[in-house]
Amino acid sequence: MMPFTLANVVESLFLGVALAMDAMAVTLSNTLCEPDMPAGKKLAMPLLFAIFQMAMPIAGFFGGTLIAPLIEAYAGIVSLVILAFVGGKMIVEAVRELRDPEACDPTHLTYATIFAEAIATSIDAFVVGVSLAASGANIVLYGGMIGIATFVCCLAMLFIGRRLGAHFGSHAQIAGGVVLLIIGLKAFLG
Repeated sequence: MMPFTLANVVESLFLGVALAMDAMAVTLSNTLCEPDMPAGKKLAMPLLFAIFQMAMPIAGFFGGTLIAPLIEAYAGIVSLVILAFVGGKMIVEAVRELRDPEACDPTHLTYATIFAEAIATSIDAFVVGVSLAASGANIVLYGGMIGIATFVCCLAMLFIGRRLGAHFGSHAQIAGGVVLLIIGLKAFLG
């Protein structure tokens, strides 16, 4: 197992930020969709995304070599289905709100939805864990840095999304739904 060196810390941080991109986009989309969400939901997003982004490479590191081909084969379709459902629902609700401002349900973003998004955005981290095992990387360092980077990046998206959502309302919700659909398609296609 590789030691903790400055180069490994920097590399694991960059890997963490790269893996956090989908979680950041989903956090931004959710915040645009519900700019006045309760504090519990605000904290649940970076926390759940960070936990799953940290746990999946660790799972891939220790057990992934046996089931990595199966996960890799179906990761795209699973991500697409989850994110297309959530994104499509956001778009439909935003269009409904634009037509009838009283029709939008401000509580559509549930903890179950956030949990599903955390799984969908962290599937690729599992495969990264398999490659970390093959390279002999220090999984404690890499897993920890991936989790920390995801948490910090998603917290930043909460602040950005709240400001944008207050200005753009339902149009921002539509944009957020489209972003989720694009992320799902990206995961499916490759």
